[in-house]
Amino acid sequence: MNVRVLHLVGLVFLLVGAILFVPGCAKYDELVEKDQVAQEKWANLEANLQRRADLIPNLVNTVKASASYEKETLEKITQARASATSIKLSADDLTDPAKVKAFQDAQEKISQSAISRLLVSNENYPKLQASGQFTDLMKQLEGTENRILRAREEYNGSVRAYNAELGKVRGTVVNKATGQPFKPRVFFTASAESQAPPKVSF
Repeated sequence: MNVRVLHLVGLVFLLVGAILFVPGCAKYDELVEKDQVAQEKWANLEANLQRRADLIPNLVNTVKASASYEKETLEKITQARASATSIKLSADDLTDPAKVKAFQDAQEKISQSAISRLLVSNENYPKLQASGQFTDLMKQLEGTENRILRAREEYNGSVRAYNAELGKVRGTVVNKATGQPFKPRVFFTASAESQAPPKVSF
């Protein structure tokens, strides 16, 4: 009789374990999926930031054709690009607020300082404004700034969905039970000034 009771108790425990295990696996898979989406969105943002960085040397070389153009302006945009491209973030770094802020600050120096000054200064040089190559590069740069803004918004959306899932009771339990492989990601919170791309005028 005792053997039967023990057998039934064992079956009950197995059944309860299975009931808890299956949803737990599903929740783990959901966290993995949302984490991957966030990584994909970050990669898209990085691609657009790299596109901007690749455009800047061409832009600087085109501007150099105008001999009287301020050397200081070109130096500042070149330095800003060098600073921005020197900072690389890994997937683990995206959970570190300090590293993400340093990355953001370096990127904003391009948009809000170097490029803005370049746009304002070019109005004093008719020859530069008349250059088809310069005009084309600036239009590409403006389009890239718009894509960066959208990519930033999409990344933040994916981070919000991932962090929300991770913060739920079942998400927290599954994360702890599996050794806490998931960590909250940091939002890309650019300054208010950088929410709009630089204005391009010729």
